[in-house]
Parts: sequence; C-alpha cells; structure tokens
Amino acid sequence: MPPLSPKSATHHQAAVAQAECAVFRARLEPAGRNFDAPANLPLLQAAERAGLMLLASSCRNGTCRSCICRLASGQVTYLIEWPGLSAEEKQAGFILPCVACAASDVVIGPPF
Repeated sequence: MPPLSPKSATHHQAAVAQAECAVFRARLEPAGRNFDAPANLPLLQAAERAGLMLLASSCRNGTCRSCICRLASGQVTYLIEWPGLSAEEKQAGFILPCVACAASDVVIGPPF
C-alpha cells in the first residue's frame, strides 16, 4: 500500500481521533445485514469481524477494486489518499470498503 501523504494522513488521523471511540452502524443491502463499524477499522474488516463474508476482496489495499460497492447513505473516510476510484465513481457514491472507514452510520448497497 502506498504511504499516506502528510495531508491525507493528517485528515484520516484527525477524523479517527475525533471519533476514536465511535462505533457506527453499518447495513449491507439488499440483505439487510447489520454490523458494528468502528471508526478506526475498514468496513470490510468490520463486516468480517461480525461474521459477514458478503463482500468480495483480494488486495485489501484499494487497488484491485474487487470489493467496490455503493455507499447508499452515510459518510466514510479513507485510509489512503487515492482509494482506487475515479472522481466520477466517487461522485456516483462508490466506495472501496477495504480502505474505507465509517464516519457515520452507513448503508452499503450493490454492487458487491
């Protein structure tokens, strides 16, 4: 995984520090499966800790895009500056949960 730039590292660290103890709710749609999503843990890992293996994954560093899905609601922060998504994909609401951490309650939808 490429190193974080000072700007993105600071942004992520500030977001995590602000919500360090925060645990948000995440829901996978259309299955309606809920799980806890700590602010300092990528959504993919949080889902796996909850016993949900519904998201495909391979690289776990934001480059292979096998876990791509749509953020139907909520906000995320990224562990890396460039999470392997185009500006258009980000604008359309796509996320890579292997490097995206919940910054609020989230709903994740297809494709996954």
